[in-house]
Amino acid sequence: MTTHLQDLPQAPLQPLKLPWLATAGIAAAILRLDLIDPLISGNKWFKLRHHLQQAQQAGAPGLISLGGNHSNHLHALAAAGKRFGFATVGLLRGHPQQTPTVRDLQALGMELHWLGYGGYRARHQDGFWAPWQARYAKWHCIPEGGGGLAGAQGCAVIVEQARVQLAALGWADYDAWWLAAGTGTTLAGLVLAEAGAHGVHGALAVPGDHGVPETVTALAGTRGYQLHEACRGGFAKVDEQLLAFIAETEAHTGVPLEALYTGKALLALRDQVEAGLFAPGTRLIFLHTGGLQGRRGYL
Repeated sequence: MTTHLQDLPQAPLQPLKLPWLATAGIAAAILRLDLIDPLISGNKWFKLRHHLQQAQQAGAPGLISLGGNHSNHLHALAAAGKRFGFATVGLLRGHPQQTPTVRDLQALGMELHWLGYGGYRARHQDGFWAPWQARYAKWHCIPEGGGGLAGAQGCAVIVEQARVQLAALGWADYDAWWLAAGTGTTLAGLVLAEAGAHGVHGALAVPGDHGVPETVTALAGTRGYQLHEACRGGFAKVDEQLLAFIAETEAHTGVPLEALYTGKALLALRDQVEAGLFAPGTRLIFLHTGGLQGRRGYL
């Protein structure tokens, strides 16, 4: 467990062996961000790191951010606040309800404000943060999902973590990344770190109107990545085919997945592999972005 902000936990890079990859002649490895920390899990630790450092340097007494009632981001933020000595406030989509995630947020000491659905949609409007900054003076405001340039820059380290482990796989190099895109921040971070050296493929786990392409373009430009449809009909939509695919994959690999991001991304990868997107001999790194606490919301 990481107890200092300067300490960055190392995620293991493991072979990912699945029948459909073998049939296509594609080698894959999975970078297990889900294993780095029991509470500040997955890509959330990387996205939050620079935000936490900025808050610490500014002497901010607390952290404010937004999310839904199953939010992996708010879950990680509440845990980080408790661990590193910040008070935390969560601005939640919708109306008050109890979920396993909400109960954890409360247990970790996060103060919750429910914005309704219209109030939450206003989060991108000018002036949204003003009343909260007035109410919580000098607190550090973090965009939804830990986004923004600070979040993307924090994710650049993910590329370094994979590269230092290639030799252990017997790989001299790799061809591309594949990962779920929820806000686009992690994707943008990988694109920035790669600087065109390797392609980055983002599986859009949210509908097109959630602004992921715009976010990635604003943070990382227009080159070095491709986006692929993966939301399966809407944000947080889960269907029987997806759940069956996850169960089968977990049986083959022993790697736990969740249905909103990693499961959708891996299923989208299978579809693209079977459609011939990648030539035989391609070496892919699949990014497990964590978020396993969210499984409780639909199991």
